[in-house]
Amino acid sequence: MEIVSSISRMQELSALARRDGRIIGFVPTMGYLHEGHLSLMRIARKKCDVLVVSIFVNPTQFGAGEDLAQYPRDIERDKKLCREEGVDVIFLPDEREMYPENYSTYVEVSGNITNVLCGYFRPGHFRGVATVVAKLFNIVQPHFAVFGQKDGQQLAVIRRMVRDLNYPVEIIGAPTVREPDGLAMSSRNEYLTPKERKVAPTLYKSLLMAKELIESGERNPKVIIDAMRNMIEKTGLFRIQYIEVVDADTLRPVKKIDGKVMIALAAFLGKARLIDNIIVSS
Repeated sequence: MEIVSSISRMQELSALARRDGRIIGFVPTMGYLHEGHLSLMRIARKKCDVLVVSIFVNPTQFGAGEDLAQYPRDIERDKKLCREEGVDVIFLPDEREMYPENYSTYVEVSGNITNVLCGYFRPGHFRGVATVVAKLFNIVQPHFAVFGQKDGQQLAVIRRMVRDLNYPVEIIGAPTVREPDGLAMSSRNEYLTPKERKVAPTLYKSLLMAKELIESGERNPKVIIDAMRNMIEKTGLFRIQYIEVVDADTLRPVKKIDGKVMIALAAFLGKARLIDNIIVSS
C-alpha cells in the first residue's frame, strides 16, 4: 500500500494504471473510518484492479460554527484499516495541497437538488462537496467511485454533477451500514454520550414506521412526517432540524406519495448532528 500526499504523484500513479489497462476504483472519505467506509471499500475492491481511498477533511464543506476543528481524526488507525481491506493507494493530501494560496474556483450544482434538506440549512455545503469531489476525480481519474446512501442528498448531487459535467466516472450507491440497533454508522456518532447513544436509534425506528405507513396505504406526507416527529420528540432529547418526504431522484418535496420517495431527516442529539434516510416505493 502506497501513501501519497502530492497531487502530481497521485496523477502519475493513475496514469500508469490506465496505461496498463487497469481499472481504478475510488472511495473518497474524510477519515476516522468505520464499518460503513469499509463496506464501500469492499464493494470497490471486487470491481477494480487498483483501489484508491482518499482521506481529506474538506474545509470548504464546513460552514461557520460547524465542527471542522473538532471533526474526529485518527490517521494511523485509518491506515491500518485500509491495509487490512487491501487498499492499494491512500491519497492523503493536506489543505495547502488541495487549496493553494489564492484558490478561487468552485463547482456548484444549483437548483432544487441542493436547496432542500441539508442544503437548505447548510448554505455552501454542497458547493464544497461538489468542488472537492470534482478535484478528486481529476486527480485520481477513477473509472468508478462508491458513495454511501446514508448521505442520500450528497449522492444525488454528485450524480447530477457527473452527468452535467460529463465526467467519465460511474457512481455506485451503496446501502447504509447500521449498528445492530439500527443507528446509521457515522464518524459523528463519536460525539454521543452514553445516554444519547441509547436513544439515537429512534431516528431509524421513525423511518421504519414511515415505511410501514406507506406500505399500508398512507399517501399523505404530512401524516407521515407528523407521526415521525411525535415518535422522535417523545424522547425529549432530539432537536429536529427537518423531516421531509421527497422524490427519490429529483429531491423535490412531494404533495402525494406516488412511486419512489426518499424519507430523510436531520436532528441534533447533544453535540451531534445526525442524518438518515430510507428509500420507499409506494
